[in-house]
Parts: sequence; structure tokens; C-alpha cells
Amino acid sequence: MVGDQGPKKALMIAGFLLPSLLPLALFTLGPMAASLGISFLDWDLLTSPEWLGIDNYRDLLGDAQFWAAVRHTFWFLALYLPLVVTGGLGIALALNTGVRAIGLLRSMYFLPVVTSWVVVALMWKWLLNPSTGLVNTVLGFVGIQGPGWWTDPSWAMPAVVIATAWKDLGFVMVIFLAGLQAIPGDYYEAALVDGAGWWARFRYITLPLLSPSTFFVLTISLINGFQVFDQVFVMTGGGPAGSTTVLVERVYTHAFRYSQMGYAAAMSWVLFAIIIGVTALQFRAQDRWVHYG
Repeated sequence: MVGDQGPKKALMIAGFLLPSLLPLALFTLGPMAASLGISFLDWDLLTSPEWLGIDNYRDLLGDAQFWAAVRHTFWFLALYLPLVVTGGLGIALALNTGVRAIGLLRSMYFLPVVTSWVVVALMWKWLLNPSTGLVNTVLGFVGIQGPGWWTDPSWAMPAVVIATAWKDLGFVMVIFLAGLQAIPGDYYEAALVDGAGWWARFRYITLPLLSPSTFFVLTISLINGFQVFDQVFVMTGGGPAGSTTVLVERVYTHAFRYSQMGYAAAMSWVLFAIIIGVTALQFRAQDRWVHYG
């Protein structure tokens, strides 16, 4: 009897999953498979593709600009992750103290998240304008000469990081705030009875119980950080002197400026492998510091 119901049950499950699986196959898995095939070709979209095998991947090993883009991407992550995680956590802790109009403040901090990247990048490009920007003007009032934010190779990447962190702080804040409000108040009351100070409560209660939220924020922020592009494209265009050239910018340049679709596809798959590898390491290490319940 159970065996007779098996095929019917499987068909019913497949019917429920089909509306989700069909778009996934058409718009995600299909293009991914196609790009993997293209990565083995020499193709400019206009002439017939030629089979190259692994030549595109082999050429990447000797491409100095590709490795520079890898270094710049990791440099971006090294600046971006600490800033967005600590900033989002700090705002969440401040909003979790019973401050008035928390809904309004939460909406204000979240507003940049839903704002177009082009708008955000143009706004920060104006704010950080070395000669007429508001930031350097304010610094000038207190006797500090502001740097050439997006004209100096040493400051261009920090400028991109500041704009990116400002836009993403609201999302990180919401995740941390939800995690903070899920911590039972009994723990803090017991700690207060034992005479624990603010730092002890934060160190031994808040941080451990907030570790699932921290792990989620780190994972999502890392994946998004590897795909940084829009703000770089609008604010610096990869300059000055290639100091903000990142991996996705190289993919775009080779695909749509040089018409090297195979080379760009190979670069995309290397980026995909890097993201999968780093994410796998994160999941493997989570047992050491993430506490679920």
C-alpha cells in the first residue's frame, strides 16, 4: 500500500516544487552551465567560437592584472568586514537600549540598503570630492587637509569601503538587532545579581548568544564583498592607476570592452571557486565559535 503511494507522492512533491525549480533551472543553473562551457572557448560574440580547452584558465595564472584584482578584492574585504560588522553591531546595541522612536531610527538606518547603488556611489563621490566635497571642507575647518579620496591611489579603496559600509550598515544592524532581542532577559538579570558589569555581560552573554547572527552577517558580507562592482564602477572606474580594480570589474572589462567572453567566463568561475572555498572554510570553522541555543 505504501509502495503504491510512493510514485504519487513523488509526483505531488515534484508538482509543488516545479514553479520554483523551473525559474531556477532557466535563469540560474542554465546560465551557469553555459558560462562554464564558454570558459573553454575563444569567443567574441561576433565570430564562431573556437575550442581552447583550459587555455583561458592557464592564461589567468600569468595575468598580472588578474592577480592585482585578486589582491585588491581581498584588500577591500580586509577593510570592509571589520567596519561593517562592528558598525552594525554598535548601532544595534544602541537601538536595543530602549531608545525612543526605535522604529523611525531603524527605518532611517535601513534606508540606504534599499537605495540604488548608483545613487549612493554618486552621493559619496560628491561627498569625498577632494576639492569641493563636504568631507574635506569640514576637515579644512578644523585645520586638517583632506586626502584625495578617489584621486589618490592610497585613499581610493578606503573611499569605496566607506561608501559600501554606509550602505550595508542598515542590513547588518537589523540582523544584529533581531539577534539581541532574541536573547532572554533572564540571563542579564542573573548576571546583574552576581555583580557582572557591562563588559562581562557583553563578553559572556551577548557575544556567545549573538554568534549565529554574527556568523550569518560574516557569511553574507563576505560573499557580497567578493562581488563588489557597482560602487567601484561609478566612483573610481577601477582607478586611479588601477588601485581599485577588483575581480568583477575585470570580468566586466574583458567581457564587454575587450569582447573576450571565454576569458571573462573563466575568471568568473575562478571567482566562484574562491567564494565557495572561503565559505566552506567559514562553515567548517563555525563549530569552534558559533553557539546555537
